[in-house]
Amino acid sequence: MKFHRKGIAIAVAMASLTCSFSAHADWAQSTDPLVVQPNPSNGAVQAQNPPAFFWARYPTGPAAYDIEITPANGGPIQATVDRNWYLPTRALALGNYSWRVRPAGSSDWSSPRSFAITSKSTVFEVPDNATLRARIQAKARPRSLPPSFTPFSTWSTAKRNDLEPYLSRLTNEVKVQTTALPDLSDARWAVAISTPLTAAMAAQQTDVRNRINEATRQLEAAALLWRAKKDPVFLNEALKRGDQLAALNTSGPTSYANQDQATRQIALSLVKAVDFLAGDLDAGRKSRWLEDVRVRATEIYGNLAGDNGRLDQFPFDSHGNTSMIFMALISSLALGDIPDAQKWFDFSFRAYVNNPSPWSGPEGGYANGTAYAEYAAAYMVALWDPMAQVTGVNMYAKPWTLGFLDFATQFTPPGSKIHAFGDGSETRPDPRVFRAFANRMVSPRAAWYVANLGGGLEDAMSVLEAPYPMPVAATSLKIPPSNAAYYPSTGWVALHSDIGNTNRSSFYFKSSPYGSFNHSHGDQNGQPLLVKAGWYDWYGSPLWADWYHQTRSQNAVTFDGGKGQLVDGYREQLQRNGRIAGFSAQSSYDYAEGDATPAYGGQLTMAKRQIWYLHAQNAMLVRDRLAAVVAHTYEFNIHAPVAMTVENPSSVQIAINGQSVCLRDLNGNAPFAKWSGPAPKAGVVEDHGAFYLKSDGKSSAEFLVLLDVGCQRPAVKVAGTGTNRTVSVGSQTVTLD
Repeated sequence: MKFHRKGIAIAVAMASLTCSFSAHADWAQSTDPLVVQPNPSNGAVQAQNPPAFFWARYPTGPAAYDIEITPANGGPIQATVDRNWYLPTRALALGNYSWRVRPAGSSDWSSPRSFAITSKSTVFEVPDNATLRARIQAKARPRSLPPSFTPFSTWSTAKRNDLEPYLSRLTNEVKVQTTALPDLSDARWAVAISTPLTAAMAAQQTDVRNRINEATRQLEAAALLWRAKKDPVFLNEALKRGDQLAALNTSGPTSYANQDQATRQIALSLVKAVDFLAGDLDAGRKSRWLEDVRVRATEIYGNLAGDNGRLDQFPFDSHGNTSMIFMALISSLALGDIPDAQKWFDFSFRAYVNNPSPWSGPEGGYANGTAYAEYAAAYMVALWDPMAQVTGVNMYAKPWTLGFLDFATQFTPPGSKIHAFGDGSETRPDPRVFRAFANRMVSPRAAWYVANLGGGLEDAMSVLEAPYPMPVAATSLKIPPSNAAYYPSTGWVALHSDIGNTNRSSFYFKSSPYGSFNHSHGDQNGQPLLVKAGWYDWYGSPLWADWYHQTRSQNAVTFDGGKGQLVDGYREQLQRNGRIAGFSAQSSYDYAEGDATPAYGGQLTMAKRQIWYLHAQNAMLVRDRLAAVVAHTYEFNIHAPVAMTVENPSSVQIAINGQSVCLRDLNGNAPFAKWSGPAPKAGVVEDHGAFYLKSDGKSSAEFLVLLDVGCQRPAVKVAGTGTNRTVSVGSQTVTLD
């Protein structure tokens, strides 16, 4: 659970879909959980028209595939493609369809899969590569700035009133950084790359990333100000920073092998600066900068294009997917200047647009958690703005994007003081990021989010490079999202007392098919109350592996002294998961049910949870059912940022900043006790405890816990036996079925 200054959020994690990796026996559906799953796959109405198609590769790796899309009562639409995905260039007519695929020229068709295109499907068309390339190369430079970007001297009074504060901020920043930023040199970084990653190497990689981000921002900002103001101070600064970046050793500390984030940022910054400074670069300097772009982009392309496009088959690579966005934009900007850019563009652009994120399905979401969703949104804003101007393809209009924003709205609503689930979940959201993302969309829900987020001004350079006015300004209607939402492909549920009220209570429930994979944690069927214990130092660190990533730090159910879900292995992390088995939003209460049994890797034979959010009582009833073939003592762990008050063996109170929650064991057989954990981050308080429940292994065990927000202490009665049990909390009664 997470306390806000004016409200409370309670996060309840769950489990994922155990059968999703072997639902079909045909070759297009791999049994390997790391392989891409077929889409469309479930007969549902498609959010996007035309849909994105992808499937597992045929075992012999053919050079091409035939895909056949057949409307009901109509003839098939056919195409041949050289990769295991397809994005039609034109929208489909409304109606029901089936699709299948085969190795080109063979008779080994995949099983047919159905889908529907209705009036609810949003048209999102992307031309073929040749059309896109012709469109791009016909644009005058700078390609990456919107038509609304004009010299400052031409700005209207209204535009000056809106944008001059941002221009002044960026001007002051660049002038300060002109003397504050040190000159770049490879000599700064002396630690050799190592496997496994050491703390020293991790620290160096962070420093490389930070220093390169500073220098590339200074280059881009100075070049932008030169276009806006034509002050030679900014041109000289841009030339200086560009020369330093181009002089770095492409095989050294900033190489793709040593720091992929740095090399892709350098390549993008230099090619973007070439675009901004069109007509102002001498031929020799332009050639040197573009050669650096060519070398670095070739390395990125080589990594991504291996195995005929490795992400096509194995999409679960967070760095690789971000590099694909960079590749798409770098190649778009380099067309006409670097011969290889055509190859890079044809490989990356439509592939990225077809499947921009492996961390959710078409409805949006982000299984790695909202902290990493925020990082992704920041990249998207920085890259999608110029991408839309260069190519004419507006990713903010893609239906997945609205789902992604809705996900952010539900799990980091206005006033959130902490993120939800996954790495970095203990950190504070930066509302400027998602407000910037929402600013670029035309949607009543985006307009509501922008109006309610607060948090300070957007980044000045981002605003100046964006269309003016912001697209969201075209939406006069502001509509809050619903108070309950379920994201099937990620297995996340959000329940709010009133999402539009900062004095709300928010309950987050997770039952994810992604298990503990990548930046997700071993928190399937867990109950993060108040805080996520531990802190994120770096991915894969000893602290991350032994504590932060483990179930016991997540406030989830463990047994026998902290034994929890199995989070080792790679493929296994995707298989040790669970599933959401039920969800409903009603006028009196919201309900969700999950099964996390597979997450425990055979250690338990049952690990299920049901939750009821009782609106009138502002309380959450949590029921855990657990079983194993041997005796265990189960632990319902909780963590708090202050010392918990143990009122009696069945009740504990947590109070902070004028807010409180009381947890009560309603069965009366799971006494509470505190336990000690690893030292928290400096300056942070963590208190740990658990309700303990002994089981003889002969029958299932049950936790029944009430989370009483505000410690209102309503009257509670548990009545009945077997399948006829009821729980009354104040004026509300639910049946434990």
